[in-house]
Amino acid sequence: MRAPFERPEPRRVSPGEYPMWDRPLALLNRDLAVTLPEQQPLHLLALPPYDADEPESVCVALANGEWHGNHLYQEAADDPASALAIVADAAQETVTECLWQAWPLCPEHGLGMHPRDVDGQLSWWCAGERLRHGPAHIRAAVGTLDTFVRPRRPNRKRRRAS
Repeated sequence: MRAPFERPEPRRVSPGEYPMWDRPLALLNRDLAVTLPEQQPLHLLALPPYDADEPESVCVALANGEWHGNHLYQEAADDPASALAIVADAAQETVTECLWQAWPLCPEHGLGMHPRDVDGQLSWWCAGERLRHGPAHIRAAVGTLDTFVRPRRPNRKRRRAS
């Protein structure tokens, strides 16, 4: 029994304990490793309920245990695409709020990207043209920022080797 205003102690979730979140979290950790290599991987954190008859809440946390924002609700993850979208939103919220920086950033525009469904695949979308030169665009599918290769731009001047 806890005191009325005592905050419950969170615990780190073991892999496989909530299997619907494992693959989405692994994909987000791939993008985190590429875009913020100084950060350790994200993990799941379980927060015990205040009332014994409620389930625990699961959230995405930084390696140091800090988290912010959305909980991962099992009922909302009715398929792998929904689970990925839920984890992407929660991971982005935690990274952005706890580190006080937009994440992930579009290398072309320097703007924070957001997850968006594109033909059934969750992808990182950049607003691009709204604030800077260049069109809004899809950068890469969530989990594949490490495989993105910048296209060659034919009208760009080449640097001379010295």
